[in-house]
Amino acid sequence: MTANTIGLAILLLGIVLLVAKLVRVRWRLAQRLFIPSSVIGGGLALLLGPEIFGGLAALVGTDRFTDGGLFGEPVLDVWSTLPGLLISVVFAALFLGHRVPKPREAGRLAGPQIAFGITLGSGQYVIGILLAILVLTPVFGMSPMVGALIEVGFEGGHGTAAGLGDTFAELGFEEGQDLALGLATIGLLSGIIVGIGLVNWGVRRGKTAELKPNQGISVAEQRGIVERESRSAAAMLTVRPSSVEPLALHFGLLALAVALGQLLLWGLQELEQWLWADRVELLAYVPLFPLAMVGGVLVQLAVDRFDRSGIIDRLMIERIQGFALDLLIISALGTLSLQVIADNLVPFLLLAGAGIAWSVGAFLLLAPRMIPNYWFERGIGDMGQSLGVTATGLILMRIADPELRTPAYQAFGYKQLMLEPFFGGGLITAASIPLIAQFGPQPLLIAMSVLLVLSLLVGLLYFGRLGPQRPTTSQPAEPPNRGGSLT
Repeated sequence: MTANTIGLAILLLGIVLLVAKLVRVRWRLAQRLFIPSSVIGGGLALLLGPEIFGGLAALVGTDRFTDGGLFGEPVLDVWSTLPGLLISVVFAALFLGHRVPKPREAGRLAGPQIAFGITLGSGQYVIGILLAILVLTPVFGMSPMVGALIEVGFEGGHGTAAGLGDTFAELGFEEGQDLALGLATIGLLSGIIVGIGLVNWGVRRGKTAELKPNQGISVAEQRGIVERESRSAAAMLTVRPSSVEPLALHFGLLALAVALGQLLLWGLQELEQWLWADRVELLAYVPLFPLAMVGGVLVQLAVDRFDRSGIIDRLMIERIQGFALDLLIISALGTLSLQVIADNLVPFLLLAGAGIAWSVGAFLLLAPRMIPNYWFERGIGDMGQSLGVTATGLILMRIADPELRTPAYQAFGYKQLMLEPFFGGGLITAASIPLIAQFGPQPLLIAMSVLLVLSLLVGLLYFGRLGPQRPTTSQPAEPPNRGGSLT
C-alpha cells in the first residue's frame, strides 16, 4: 500500500461523491426520500466493485475485474481501512464548539427525550439479544454477538458499524461488520421512508402541532440545494489566515482530541493488564472512537476554561466532521460484502424486521405517553435516529417542524449530549461486543432489561404525568450532527 495508492483511493472517493451528488440532483426518488449523497455514492461504489461489476464481467468472459472491480484491489484495500480511521475524527468532533450545558439545564428540557432515547437504545439490545438466544444462535448457529447488531447498525449507523470492524475481526465474528453495515443501510432507508409516511399520517390525524396539510418543503431542499436568498456562511473565520489557516487550526484541535483519546485508551488497556487481564479482557477490544469523543469533551472543557477569544467555530468543525463521514460511508459501503448478507439472509431479515418494528412501535405507543408536549415533533427525531443516524432524525424533525417553532431541536441536542457518550457508538455500543464475547449474552441482556424498565418507569410515571411545558422562546440550537451531510 504505497502513498500514491492512498492518494488515488482518496481522489476516487471524491469523484464518486461528486457523481453521487449529481445523481441526487437528478433522481426524483432520491430527493423525495432524502437519501444522502454519501449513501448513493456508497451504492455506486458497491455496484462498480468486484461482487457486482466484477461478477458481470466474469459472465462475459473476463476475470480482470474479479478481485477489485473497476477500482482495483489496491484501492479497495485502502478503502477498507479508512472507516476505522475516519470514525475517530467524526466522534472527536461531536462536542467541540458546543458549550457543555449544566446537567439541570439540559435535564429540565430534554428529560423526557432522554428517557425515550434510553428506552429505544436499551430496547434494541433486549430484542436483539433475545432474538440471538432464542433463534439466531440455536437455529442458525450464529455467534451470540449478533444480538448487538440492531443497536450497532441502526442507532450506531454506518460509521459505528465500520468503526467496529477490527473488534469484530479480533473476536472471530468477521461477518458482523458486513451484517451491521447492511442493517445500517436498511435502517437509514426505512427511517426516511417510514418517517415521511408517519409525518403524513400525523398531519392528516392532527398529531402535528405546527405542520398543516399542504405544507411542506421546497423542491430545492429536496434536491439538496440551498436557495440563493437563503445562503449563509458555511463556516466563520475565528483567526486570521495570515497567522494560521482556520481549517488547519480546527483540524489540529480535532487531532489533539483523537490523540487524547488514544492516550486514554492506552492507559485503560495498561490498567486492565495490571489488574484483571488474567481473568477477563475487555478494553483490548474497545476501538478508539468512543475515547476520541471523550478527548473532544476534554478539549472543549479546556477551551471553555482558558479561551477568551472564541477560536473554535462549530460550523467549521461540522464541515470537517461531515467531510470525514461522507468519505467513511462511501468507503464502508463500497467494500461491503454482499455474499455475507446473502449467506445469512434470514437472520439479517429477522434483525432488520425486529429493529424496525421496535422503533416504530415505540414511537407510536410510548412517545405520546413519555413526552408531555410536542410529542410528535420530538419523538419523530428520536425514532429516525434509532433507525438511521442523527441526520435521519434531523430530516424528519425539519419536515415535521419546518419553521423550528417547537423545542424539538433544542431538546434533541441536549439529549444527544447526554446519550451520545453511551449509545449509538458510545461506550456501551463499543463495549457490547467484547462483553458478549467474554461473558455471554445473558449479563448484557439483564443489564439492558433493567435499564429499559427504569427508563420506561421514569418516562411513563414521571415525565408522562407532567402537564404541557411552555416551550423555550430562544432559537433552538441544532444538535451535534453525527450524521454528517444531509445531501
